[in-house]
Amino acid sequence: MKSLALGGALAGAALTGGCAKVAAHHGYVFDPDLVNAVQPGVDDRDSVATMLGKPTLQGEFNSPEWYYWGRNTRSLAYTRPNPVEQTVVRIRFDKNGTVSAVDKMGMEQVATINPTDDKTPTLGRKRGFFQDLFGNIGTVTPGGMGGSAPQQ
Repeated sequence: MKSLALGGALAGAALTGGCAKVAAHHGYVFDPDLVNAVQPGVDDRDSVATMLGKPTLQGEFNSPEWYYWGRNTRSLAYTRPNPVEQTVVRIRFDKNGTVSAVDKMGMEQVATINPTDDKTPTLGRKRGFFQDLFGNIGTVTPGGMGGSAPQQ
């Protein structure tokens, strides 16, 4: 009886072992003191790179903006990760390379997109594979057979 209970407990532990919570961090690891030390009008690109390191993203087309992005997620074994915390710091520079603004954003920037399985309606006939494959047999008249010769 004891071996049956022990075997059941081990089987239950093995089955539920895959349901462990997984926590992950992606992107920049923020040090709040360093981020708060960046001062508009005082710091420039070199001092920001020295304090915070290389940015996660830079603005497109030589835009004078640097982005530092980090996100913490949690999920169960094989499920989609859910964001728990996100921080984005945008540092804008003026034309001389001096910091003009430091913006901090959080979870309000996370967008949830729910794809749907619905099909887009289209105009026309609803045909299956075999109808598409064999549907034109006998409906197309061969050109050049019978009738008169082409005009020149």
